[in-house]
Amino acid sequence: MAKILIIDDEKSIRNTLKEILEYEKYEVHEAQDGDDAIKKLESNQFDLALCDIKMPKKDGMEVLDYAIQNQIETPFIMVSAHGTIETAVEAVKKGAYDFIPKPPDLNRLLITVRNGLDKSDLVQETKVLKKKISKAYDIVGESDAINQVKETIEKVAPTEARVLITGPNGTGKELVARWLHEKSQRASGPFVEVNCAAIPSELIESELFGHEKGSFTSAVKQRIGKFEQANGGTLFLDEIGDMSLSAQAKVLRALQENRINRVGGDKDIKVDVRVVAATNKNIKDAIEQKEFREDLYHRIGVILIKVPPLNERKSDIPVLVGHFLTELAKEYGAKKKSIEKKALELLQSKDWTGNIRELRNVTERLVIMCGDEIKAKDVEQYA
Repeated sequence: MAKILIIDDEKSIRNTLKEILEYEKYEVHEAQDGDDAIKKLESNQFDLALCDIKMPKKDGMEVLDYAIQNQIETPFIMVSAHGTIETAVEAVKKGAYDFIPKPPDLNRLLITVRNGLDKSDLVQETKVLKKKISKAYDIVGESDAINQVKETIEKVAPTEARVLITGPNGTGKELVARWLHEKSQRASGPFVEVNCAAIPSELIESELFGHEKGSFTSAVKQRIGKFEQANGGTLFLDEIGDMSLSAQAKVLRALQENRINRVGGDKDIKVDVRVVAATNKNIKDAIEQKEFREDLYHRIGVILIKVPPLNERKSDIPVLVGHFLTELAKEYGAKKKSIEKKALELLQSKDWTGNIRELRNVTERLVIMCGDEIKAKDVEQYA
């Protein structure tokens, strides 16, 4: 049952609204002024608030401001007399869901309430999904090496600094990029990933910057590139060391001017993008061999984050395996399997050239092939 807070200094209006809403099977609470409303909003979670604008002590706009500043996600419907319609419109611009005039029309009231509650449901669903996504991309480990990576993320993420993430394949460079986005001011914007190694060199410019219709033989319609798609968010250029020199020149211009040109187009398009890049190559060697532009390296490498290979953080293997066992149990809809200490010690003694990715694959193989408890003999056979 949805919980609705009615905020109004006129008892007769509170009673009328309460009667209507309770008839519709809503749980209704009342606040007689702005101060009372703030106390109730602090101590309870409401699905919706109906808030009068003109009130003694604190008015409706002050209550709305308080809710916004304190990240109270209850949708507000402002109730306004004819003289306060302009104020009600201003409230909607600030963040109120909607407004209804006094005296309220019954049908409009109920429709606006239902729509406001739908918004409340969507907000909650979004929060749940974000938590699930955050868990899925968690950086697991307690070693000094991985803690240093986490500390760097905490410091760098809230800034606009460009970041270059280095490390061998399978170490979790994408996880670092996602956390830089999740903990940034751009978290509500898009996170767009481009695997530069997977795209042929002749198509990378179209992929990044888009193209105009007819700009080349197969360009049958206009295409929006990844830079435009990531506008207001983060663009993750994975394996940037494999990007062609001509594409590097265009990326450099985009970073210098915050503008791009689509392939075949002559119009400058302004973009607001934070670029995070990653590579498994030694970029300084690539610069010496004229395979990577030094000026681009200095543009993207304001902050360098080195993700350690698994062989340098073997103390994290028990924690990682435990995490994978929990994850796999959820995936398969089965009971989580346990693993004996000797089996973990055996996993720690192995050489993990494939890093975290290889460890996860081995853990999944053990879950599929073994009984309720994974033993040392299982590791010897299947790892």
